[in-house]
Amino acid sequence: MLVGVRTSDVHDVHDVHDVHDVHDVHGVHGVHGVHGVHGVHGVHGVHGVHGVHGVHDVHDVHDVHDVQERSPAVPAASDPESVVRLGGRRFAYLDSGGPGPVLLALHGHFGRGRIFAPLAAALAGRYRVLAPDQRGHGLSDHGGPFTPDAYVEDAAALLRALDAGPAAVLGHSMGGAVAFLLAERHPDLVRALVVADMTVRNHVPETEPVLDVSGWPRRTVSRAALRAAIEARGIPDAGYFLDSAVEFEDGWGLLFDTEAMMASQRAFVGDFSDRWTASRQPALLLRAGESFLLTRATAEWMAGARPHTELTELPGCGHWLHADDPDGFAQAVGGFLDTVRIRGTFSTTS
Repeated sequence: MLVGVRTSDVHDVHDVHDVHDVHDVHGVHGVHGVHGVHGVHGVHGVHGVHGVHGVHDVHDVHDVHDVQERSPAVPAASDPESVVRLGGRRFAYLDSGGPGPVLLALHGHFGRGRIFAPLAAALAGRYRVLAPDQRGHGLSDHGGPFTPDAYVEDAAALLRALDAGPAAVLGHSMGGAVAFLLAERHPDLVRALVVADMTVRNHVPETEPVLDVSGWPRRTVSRAALRAAIEARGIPDAGYFLDSAVEFEDGWGLLFDTEAMMASQRAFVGDFSDRWTASRQPALLLRAGESFLLTRATAEWMAGARPHTELTELPGCGHWLHADDPDGFAQAVGGFLDTVRIRGTFSTTS
């Protein structure tokens, strides 16, 4: 850890962690692997800086060249998430903090952890929400493999790295599959389960499991143009996808790679009924009343086939039920978790 640094002519610095209160730095060259930098002022003539992560409160920085960060590179001001490295991969995550039990919240394909910020606000003081950008999404590192079990191991590694398990685990869409697969594979890490609008019969003719994004634009001239281009491809409202829209040096684009998302969606095609019924934690299955993914018949089968599972439907909601009815979503999730706590399944020590 470096604290209160004032220096000049710094060369060939490697693997620096937890740097605080840095002032009047001049002529810095060849810096690699810098993590957790806070309170930086008056930095001049910086060249060849690589692998910089978690930089906050930076002021009066001039003549900085060749600074590289793991993909995707977006302005620091748009990055409120925390960062952790798991198995050599960088993961961004939202952490609401607080003393309550942990709720790990997993987004679906094309999403970001920050979609759960309204839920975290609604549960503030009762539950600590951890919501990562899953691999290949948001501000986390790109690159596969994009198998269901790879996502599961990421979630398990995050809970262990943050000493946050066992936790309640919520997942929406693909994240719901990751959640119930995590409960099956790592039961010691999962106290309770919330699956939001995800089917175990993720195949035709039950549903259309793959959204073709292969022709979506890589860059457009504006955020509005990006929305128009997505909606021109048959998406009625691109709002969910635009949570991943940022302005890059060469225009507006999405924080996920479309080819990677095609591969990931295909990896989740299949029937997961056996793995759904293999776990025993108390579970809430939330179905959107207007869901295109989870039929009512399948939802009723899922609730009946798995012990300790209750089914709740949010009427009038589409697949993105957390956005269509944020209050109802938060009430359903919070009410279920409160009930689990009263039953004594879930302590405040997590």
